[in-house]
Amino acid sequence: MRLSRLFLSTLKEAPAEAELVSHRLMLRAGLIKRLAAGIYTWMPLGLRVLRKVEAIVREEMNRAGAIELLMPVVQPAELWQESGRWDKYGPDLLRIKDRHQRDFVIQPTSEEVITDIARRELKSYKQLPVNFYHIQTKFRDEVRPRFGVMRSREFIMKDAYSFDADKAGMLKSYQAMYDAYVRIFTRLGLKFRPVAADTGQIGGSASHEFQVLADSGEDAIAWCPTSDYAANVELAEAVPPAAHRAAPGEPLQKVATPGLATCEQVAELLDLPLGRTVKCIMLNAGGKVHMLLVRGDHSLNEIKASKVPGLSGFRWASEAEILAAMNSPAGYLGPVGMPPDMPLIVDRTVALMSDFVCGANEADYHLRGANFGRDCREPDQVADLRNVVAGDPSPDGKGVLEIVRGIEVGHVFALGTLYSQALGATILDAAGQPRAMEMGCYGIGVTRIVAAAIEQNNDERGIIWPESLAPFSVAIAPIGYERSDAVRTAADRLHGELEAAGIEVLLDDRGERPGVMFADLELIGIPHRITVGERGLKEGKVEYQGRHESSANAIPLAEGVAHVRRRHG
Repeated sequence: MRLSRLFLSTLKEAPAEAELVSHRLMLRAGLIKRLAAGIYTWMPLGLRVLRKVEAIVREEMNRAGAIELLMPVVQPAELWQESGRWDKYGPDLLRIKDRHQRDFVIQPTSEEVITDIARRELKSYKQLPVNFYHIQTKFRDEVRPRFGVMRSREFIMKDAYSFDADKAGMLKSYQAMYDAYVRIFTRLGLKFRPVAADTGQIGGSASHEFQVLADSGEDAIAWCPTSDYAANVELAEAVPPAAHRAAPGEPLQKVATPGLATCEQVAELLDLPLGRTVKCIMLNAGGKVHMLLVRGDHSLNEIKASKVPGLSGFRWASEAEILAAMNSPAGYLGPVGMPPDMPLIVDRTVALMSDFVCGANEADYHLRGANFGRDCREPDQVADLRNVVAGDPSPDGKGVLEIVRGIEVGHVFALGTLYSQALGATILDAAGQPRAMEMGCYGIGVTRIVAAAIEQNNDERGIIWPESLAPFSVAIAPIGYERSDAVRTAADRLHGELEAAGIEVLLDDRGERPGVMFADLELIGIPHRITVGERGLKEGKVEYQGRHESSANAIPLAEGVAHVRRRHG
């Protein structure tokens, strides 16, 4: 293609609101244009990349046996009310009314619609397994859309849904999608890691996220470099560091800590490691205040806490509730002398601590040398309540954990019968008995992949596309295209030869100065560049430079296509 026929609108500087590298470069390279908060137009160059992603996703989904269809963007509220998500989903769900004042939603996902199709069309186990997928626009009304297409309100997503007659079949379908995702992200040229994850609003019994590793990622991932273990920090198990609690070695002491309400301040005052302190967290669940304890250098994992028996649907206790229950302000709370009817739930690590520091349940005082069983009662429950940290033992026992950042680009869920039961999607099994179909749900953020690839592949000059995602494989940069017949003839011939060889090529025929031309071609990230100039042509040569390389090399003009083929792989 000739650049004069492809609308290109590059910028020297990105708008001030662009925070991430990918957002800045996508705007500067003219891949996207902002229309409204979290809503973008995909410009011609960006659309070429987007279509590359879609093509790879489609090929691997078809290879895995999934069947493509296309479900509507607008969905009737009745289905969401039937599943129970009309009330549960929250303000991210964009609700609209038609001219007859009937309720509809702009779909954020399609579990309800696909389950409705299944209950209408699938009647017997003999029709299973089946896996439907589509690549479609989604809308989630994010409270604070940011980072360009990384967290936009409107986006393109591939979602697939499997239906099986039993759980064993569902898990087989789940594994087939897991394997397909590994192939997809490998073909996309991304550094990624599948990690165990929480099921979130989608629900279900098993879940894996596919995370592209990048320092700018929103998600923290715990992984073990010496094994295959990887999990989202929200889900990663914190293994207790020891098997038994040491016997008390200190007497209980009341220490004045005027105005010092944090574990960090108290540890500094007492010249003790922060890990000797205990942090007290007060939650209200079911109208009752609960006390939770985590070590001072650890943080509460709210997802883990919500799964503790009795804490489902918890909220943070108010200051008034804390004062009423403990007769002490927050910052000075602890288990010694706590009300006997208040539930005490402690993290596994805290359960093994002795001689710890905690609040004295009195303003401006803490206790040193506190011990369970001697100074306060034993916990009512011991649970995994905290986020893992670097250096924790890996749950698989094969090393220690490291914490890296990741960008979620795919997610697979083993849903089970969560939606099929709610919507009455049943089939007759081999015994002629009705049973709810076992479902799986599998999503890929198509638009997000483009941004994630840029986060992994860029330098000070711009984007560096993986070969599989590049809008064009080769750029021809002719110096003096409008002035020199020799340059124009050679560039046009090379352009034709590359096209004939099936290589996607972009010829910059704008007649721009070399500096402008090179800057634009490097910014948009085309993997290979061939520069055609009069001086080199006198010797029958052109210059080749890979996007990763800092300098160009002279090659024979006649070998241009062969050279690109070798480098392209």
